[in-house]
Amino acid sequence: MKYIIGILIVAVGVFFIWKTEWFMENFGRIAWAEEKLDVEGGSRLAYKLIGLILIFVGFLLITNMWEGFLMATLGKIFIR
Repeated sequence: MKYIIGILIVAVGVFFIWKTEWFMENFGRIAWAEEKLDVEGGSRLAYKLIGLILIFVGFLLITNMWEGFLMATLGKIFIR
């Protein structure tokens, strides 16, 4: 089941990157991204970054490295 969910998350991430203009037309600009990302078209960059994050999370789920990644990065904050 985790493979199917991971593949779906990767597919959504690819769709975010591939069809960024579609997201711009249907959901509009992201005010935070336009303000904080100092590039022309900050919303487009934000949609692509969201897609990359989704692809990364999807591959973590597919390869069963999700828990290891969380323990290596955020685990040190919560476990003393």
